[in-house]
Amino acid sequence: MIYTCTLNPSVDYIVHVTDFKEGELNRTTSEVKFPGGKGINVSRVLKRLGVENKALGFIGGFTGTYIEDYLKTEEIKTAFTRVNEDTRINVKLKTKAETEVNGQGPTISEEALQQLLQQISQMKEHDVLVLAGSIPKTLPKDIYETITQQATAKGVKVVVDASGKTLLDVVKHNPFFIKPNHHELGELFNVEVSGVEDAIQYGQKLVEMGAKNVGVSMAGDGALLITKDAVYRATAPKGNVKNSVGAGDSLVAGFLAAYTKENDLLEAFRTGVASGSATAFSLELCEKSCVEELLEQVSITKIK
Repeated sequence: MIYTCTLNPSVDYIVHVTDFKEGELNRTTSEVKFPGGKGINVSRVLKRLGVENKALGFIGGFTGTYIEDYLKTEEIKTAFTRVNEDTRINVKLKTKAETEVNGQGPTISEEALQQLLQQISQMKEHDVLVLAGSIPKTLPKDIYETITQQATAKGVKVVVDASGKTLLDVVKHNPFFIKPNHHELGELFNVEVSGVEDAIQYGQKLVEMGAKNVGVSMAGDGALLITKDAVYRATAPKGNVKNSVGAGDSLVAGFLAAYTKENDLLEAFRTGVASGSATAFSLELCEKSCVEELLEQVSITKIK
């Protein structure tokens, strides 16, 4: 089973206002809301690619119920831990200048945290756990490290999509797959990653530190897959970028969808790149048909 864990999910409320005027009454021209959070995005794309999975994390209040009900309509299994306060709402105002206002999220009690850790302790060898997104301020900053250490000790394949110190602290516990983009990779080592050779150098450092597989997305320059034995480069499909939200999450989902079906790292990498691009070329998260169309454009070359 693939489990996704979103510690700080949200209801994303996107409103379009043609000519926003601060301090005055404004009316939307269109609006939409849907569940937000990197792990939830991974769950939704996995399901669209035909892969069963279960969404974990913390939800509360009417907004938490909305998320749970929404995922059930998409036939995604859930096992969220309930908390007392409402799941946050993130407002994204689209006008001449796009503005975002993100909520802080609910307080997570020690009891709720222990309930989640108990769920993770029951996972079995060869299960996959995706840790993705931000950590609520009321949880320990090293919670990803704690979870990764606990899960990998049981033989669970842990995938971590995080940045900064959170990711660096996790690497020594041998996550199965991590996916920094080239900007995030540079930030990890306080350098500027300006090209493929730089990305390879610092991606290999992450492998030396303990990560089993490192994917580095490089926008129009494609992506790299770095393992202890080799470095592979994937070409980026051609298309009109409409949306960057969820592209990285879609890459993770595509990678796992193919890997769990075929146990082939290169095919997983190819599907991941196609899935990330399919979301970037769509107004919402990718559909399976679009991923399949783009697969033909993704070629992989071993460069080291």
